[in-house]
Amino acid sequence: MPVVRIDMWEGRDKETKRKLIQSVSKAVADSLGIEVDRIEIILNDVPKDNWGKNGEQASEL
Repeated sequence: MPVVRIDMWEGRDKETKRKLIQSVSKAVADSLGIEVDRIEIILNDVPKDNWGKNGEQASEL
């Protein structure tokens, strides 16, 4: 059973996350030739204060 983990900045609404889960699930299922119900998606909403980029907190960029 494939598990896909997506780390992203927090702030997206429930509908956007639903669409992302559906799209990624379909892409993985099509690529692997398996049913969508065998795929798990984990979304991690990370605060920008907890994300570093270019040596800075993302919240400061």
